[in-house]
Amino acid sequence: MISREEFFKLLKRLADANGPTGREGSVRDIVVEELKEVADEVRIDALGNVIAVKKGRGSGRFMLAAHMDEIALIVSYIDEKGFVKFLPVGGVMERNVVGQRVRIITRSGKVVRGVIGLKPPHAAKPEEARQLPEMREMFIDIGASSRAEAEAMGVSVGDFIVFDRELVRLGEKRVTGKALDDRVGVAVMIAAFKELGETDASIYAVATVQEEVGLKGARTAAFSIDPHAAIAIDVTIAQDIPGVEEHEYVTRLGKGPAIKVIDGRKGTGLISDQRLVDKLIEVAKAKSIPFQVEVAPGGTTDASAINLTREGVPAATISIPTRYLHSAVELLDLDDAINAAKLLKEFAESIPSSWLEELRGKRIK
Repeated sequence: MISREEFFKLLKRLADANGPTGREGSVRDIVVEELKEVADEVRIDALGNVIAVKKGRGSGRFMLAAHMDEIALIVSYIDEKGFVKFLPVGGVMERNVVGQRVRIITRSGKVVRGVIGLKPPHAAKPEEARQLPEMREMFIDIGASSRAEAEAMGVSVGDFIVFDRELVRLGEKRVTGKALDDRVGVAVMIAAFKELGETDASIYAVATVQEEVGLKGARTAAFSIDPHAAIAIDVTIAQDIPGVEEHEYVTRLGKGPAIKVIDGRKGTGLISDQRLVDKLIEVAKAKSIPFQVEVAPGGTTDASAINLTREGVPAATISIPTRYLHSAVELLDLDDAINAAKLLKEFAESIPSSWLEELRGKRIK
């Protein structure tokens, strides 16, 4: 299996790339480069999903899904002084953008850097300084002194914006940066796919688009593939930090990947197929792979969309515990990700086509 150093290099390439929702091209190029030498088939569909296939001996189709896109902002207005106003694309929270450096990706592909500004606390009233500012109060300063100068730099309404952070290590095992949601899932899927031996089922590795705005790519890819079962690989909440009670951690860093049972508020996201959950646990125990069981209080993954495709697809999720989600400083443990890749590989190699086909139901009479 991939080493810690090799995994970090792969993850850094993916996480540092600019891939806002709907504009995932830079990430897609890396995924295609990584998969084309080991897959029997690779294609890009109409929405921009990458679909790679390793053909199996039998007729079963098993789908893996991890999303390429990252939460983003979009230019909505440029004022006369050259300051850029913006709106969120996906689940961007005000508390995570104040004071951040950003990259504006222009239509020509040029990157213009800026900083998110706000009225300084010295100029604010005491009650204003204590409050969380709304996004409408913020702006991006790109160093321009007029709208004409900003436009001459290439910035225009409709340009997408991502955080300006690179992936760095914290000690030997942990890393922090932007877009780990879900470039780590993509890295896990690539690592597992490359290590796959002979399988009975055909394995479809799908790097999806536009997950952050409605699980869109996974829905269309699953309709095309019509898999017998599927597993999404994504991040999950790790709240093992000061100020949070232990029963609210959801998962912990360094304790292994999480096998999800349920997500969404009150189970409105995914309720994982029990047979897939049981099999994942069985494989993890048999191969001595550390794991956690996840009951998530909110949020969901591509598995929810795949689950409801066509007449229904049994689905589950393998999660990588991550702190500070939807921020520019997401943080995870490399060993959790590597163990997720091991679990995914061992699971895919262990499932016969006949078992997969039975998951889709059976005729009684």
